[in-house]
Amino acid sequence: MSQALLTLNNIRTLRAHSRDFSIDVLEEMLEKLRIVTEERRQEITAAEQERQQHEEKLSTWLELMESDGISPHDLVEVLGDKPAKKNKPRAPKYRYLDTTGVEKQWTGQGRMPKPIAQAIAAGQKLEDFLL
Repeated sequence: MSQALLTLNNIRTLRAHSRDFSIDVLEEMLEKLRIVTEERRQEITAAEQERQQHEEKLSTWLELMESDGISPHDLVEVLGDKPAKKNKPRAPKYRYLDTTGVEKQWTGQGRMPKPIAQAIAAGQKLEDFLL
């Protein structure tokens, strides 16, 4: 807890600190504290009203669904988690020999394999590696 909050929550400490201020300053602090308190109270009330409206909407929709013969379980089955679509693997476009002499293939996606990059730097064309 912060020191200011500890001071505000302890009546003895608050009395000791209040001796350093005039009544006018204390009244001004009290008014500001009332304003902050009222703002906080309004925020809490607004949040509670929002929550109640949300619950009312949910109950209304639930009643409509049940009147049409739809249970929440049916809705969950229809809208439930569907497996993510997996992309099909791309077909290879290029063929090359790696540094160990093994023939490998590359789809043309991602970083270019070093043997192809070295061959292109040496003057070959990418089309020379097409399948």
